[in-house]
Amino acid sequence: MSVIYSSPTIVIKQFAKSEESLFCDFFNDPEVMRYLPAFSISDYKALFAKVFDDYEHGPFGRWGVFDATTGFCIGNCLLRVFEEDSSAYEIGYSIARAYWGKGIGSEIAAALVAYTFSHTETGDLTALTHPDNIGSQRVLEKAGFVRTGNIVRRGADLYFFVLKRGKMEGKKFEMG
Repeated sequence: MSVIYSSPTIVIKQFAKSEESLFCDFFNDPEVMRYLPAFSISDYKALFAKVFDDYEHGPFGRWGVFDATTGFCIGNCLLRVFEEDSSAYEIGYSIARAYWGKGIGSEIAAALVAYTFSHTETGDLTALTHPDNIGSQRVLEKAGFVRTGNIVRRGADLYFFVLKRGKMEGKKFEMG
């Protein structure tokens, strides 16, 4: 299993095939799902199966976020081609409710930015949030993203954030 980031707080790494239930069970919490699109359990299983193809072809993927102390799976994150513009990439993350408000989202976002800009040549990194997800919007702004408008995806009106590579000039990327 490849680790893409580690710190004393979290480890972001590839899922093992045996961790399908960790991935799927994460989406059972209605509070976690409040700002995410709802899928069926079979959709989540199909999504999980796809991660291994992504790992093989890289640099994209959906990774597990684990508590560095306990080893407990506390969420997931992703880097993928932005659906609406294939010249840009998109990051995303979801965290278990018990870990909200502890700086974990900011750490994940910073790790994904560093990973993206050190493993790709993309000029634009994007992220989307539900308009009511103020916490995630603050995380993105702290990571250097700027809201540039709204976008409609699968019928949902979402806030659209962009981080330009040039804005990151001179910043040192630390990959745990």
